[in-house]
Amino acid sequence: MKIAVTGGSGFIGTVLVRLLTEQGHEVAILDIRDSKIFPELRRDVDVRDRAALMQALKNVDAVYHLAAEHRDDVQPVQKYYDVNVGGAENLVAAAQANGIETIIFTSSVAVYGLDAGESRETDTPAPFNDYGRSKLQSEDVFNAWAAQSPRRKLVNARLVATFGPGNRGNLHTLMDQIAQGKFVMVGSGNNRKSIAYVGNVAEFLSHVMTVPEGIYTYNYADKPDLTMRELVAQIRQSLGMQGVGLQMPYVVGLAGGMTFDVAAKITGRNFPISAIRVKKFCANTVVNADKLRATGFHAPYSLAHGLREMMAAEFPQAQKAA
Repeated sequence: MKIAVTGGSGFIGTVLVRLLTEQGHEVAILDIRDSKIFPELRRDVDVRDRAALMQALKNVDAVYHLAAEHRDDVQPVQKYYDVNVGGAENLVAAAQANGIETIIFTSSVAVYGLDAGESRETDTPAPFNDYGRSKLQSEDVFNAWAAQSPRRKLVNARLVATFGPGNRGNLHTLMDQIAQGKFVMVGSGNNRKSIAYVGNVAEFLSHVMTVPEGIYTYNYADKPDLTMRELVAQIRQSLGMQGVGLQMPYVVGLAGGMTFDVAAKITGRNFPISAIRVKKFCANTVVNADKLRATGFHAPYSLAHGLREMMAAEFPQAQKAA
C-alpha cells in the first residue's frame, strides 16, 4: 500500500513511518520540516498549500494526517486554525480529487477540555483552548468528508500526551526539570493523568488501518493511569532519588506561571513554565480507552518500559550520576 504521512518528520510521525516501512508499505512523508531519519522519503509540502497536496497525493492509497500546530504558545492563535482546520479542508479536497478513501487523523483529547472526568468518545466535547477547538473543528471537516460515501474510512484518533525518545513536549520538560534538580511539585499531585508511549501509539495507528469502512473515533491512552505523584516518583526513582521532592501550593504555582507569561510577552522568549502549563499539570486528564481495547488491540509496551527508555535516551548523564 502507498501511504502518505503528513507531519511525518515529527516525533510521532517518525516512529510511525519506521513501523509502516518495516511492514512493507511504500511511504511518502509530506512535511515542511526535514526528516532526520528518512530524508529520502520526505517531500516539502505545506498542508496550507492545497495545490501542493493535490500533486503530492497522486497515486496514494491512504493518508495519515499528523501535521498540526500543537504547542501551547503558538502566536498568533490564528495559526491553529490556518494549519489545523485549513489543512484538514485542503486534505479532504486533495483526497477527493485523487480518489483516496482512507484517512487516519491524529486528533487530541484536548477536545474534551480540562478536568472533564474520565472522558469517553460519546461525551460532548468542551475544548478549553484554541488548540482543542481547532482539533474538534478538524474532526468535523473529516467527518463530513467521510459521510459522503460508504466506501470511505475515517479514524479520528484522540491522543493523550505522548512521550518517548525524541519528544520535546511537556513530559520531556518535566523530566528535564527533575534531572536538573529544579522541579517543584505544584499542588497535591493527586490528579490523575492518561499518557501514552510513542511506540504503542504507532502500533495503534497501524492497527486502526485494518478496521472496515466507516467513521470511527477512538481515545488512545496506555493504562493504568498515573497520579502526578506516581509519575514524578517513577522518574525520580530512575535517577536514584526518593519521593516527589519539593512542593508548593497551586495558587503560588499559578501566580508564577502568570509571571512567566508576562516575561514572555516582554522579551519574546519562550519559557518552560506558563499559566496554561501549570493548569494542565494540575488538572485531571483521564480518558477511557475501552472502545479501542474492544477491537482486539493490545499495547506491546508497558508505561514503565517507555519511561525507562526515554530517560535512558534523553538523560543518560543524569542516570549515570545516580
